[in-house]
Amino acid sequence: MTTEAKIQLTSTELGTLWMTYQSTTASIITYSLIKDKTIDKEAQNILTAYINEVQNIKNQIVNIFNNEKAVIPIGFDERDIVREAPPLFDDIFNIMFLRQMMKLNFGHSAVFTAMSYMKEVHDILKLNYDNADKYYLMTTNYLLSKGVLTKPPYVTMPKQVEFVDDKNYMSGFHVLSDKRSLNTLEVGYINEAIEDNIFGMQLMTGFAQVAKKSDVKKYFIEGKELAKKNIAKLSDILLQSDIQPPSTWAGKATDSTNPPFTDKLMMYITSLISSSAIAFNVLGTSYSMRSDLQVKLGLSSKDAFAYAKKGAKIMIKHKWLEEPPQMEDRNQLTK
Repeated sequence: MTTEAKIQLTSTELGTLWMTYQSTTASIITYSLIKDKTIDKEAQNILTAYINEVQNIKNQIVNIFNNEKAVIPIGFDERDIVREAPPLFDDIFNIMFLRQMMKLNFGHSAVFTAMSYMKEVHDILKLNYDNADKYYLMTTNYLLSKGVLTKPPYVTMPKQVEFVDDKNYMSGFHVLSDKRSLNTLEVGYINEAIEDNIFGMQLMTGFAQVAKKSDVKKYFIEGKELAKKNIAKLSDILLQSDIQPPSTWAGKATDSTNPPFTDKLMMYITSLISSSAIAFNVLGTSYSMRSDLQVKLGLSSKDAFAYAKKGAKIMIKHKWLEEPPQMEDRNQLTK
């Protein structure tokens, strides 16, 4: 260890490493099972390579925790999967699953890296980001080669620079007013959100089929319906501007009802997706300058927050929510 590595972890570094360890262990165990059920060799090779690289990230986090004498989180392991269970998703969806989780890793790793000070911590978080970038590109190219990934719509290239010169540029909420056409940033966000919700609907469909506990099954069904509502609402926005929504529905759940994952693992994955949906909706709202879009995306954020909160309550009820490291309670210590 270098001299710098002996510097004590800050609270933010401890927290970000803790969260990265949780997601990393979930990824390793989830994709190791999915890999074994994947038939297509190219898809299987992608999953195998990803697992090996993520295992390296996990090991580096463990080394830092051991050097700092910090307890190793429980995370996820073989107890959270059933190896003999039949496949829950087809090969195309398995790669879509990995691609979608790489999107989440982008945001988390970028923010976490900006919160790090120790070189070793920064290097791990940067590696996690680079890893997400690498496998996002790899899975995207795979899906494009299979013809199952719909690209965002094309647009006529601009011939001159334009400036906003009308306050109506921000209008759109009033039902009788003319809405301006969507700009390319708004289209990009809406297209991405539809793609994410199509994935979420398929994922919740599979999870609902195999969930054991009734409240968990009900929660996944609710998530599926929420995704369907979002798809319809966002597609309507594009259609109002004569833009075709993304229509590829390739990749789906099988008809299996035998759980390959524990309810705890499926709830954790859903929690990650729900939390990221909140952040993504907020980001989309900040990009839009049309008032009706801001309201609609704001309502979507509210729905996503309510759904994530309900999921957290279920996880707490069943004692599945591992508590992040806490700051010292000074009031309690002085008693």
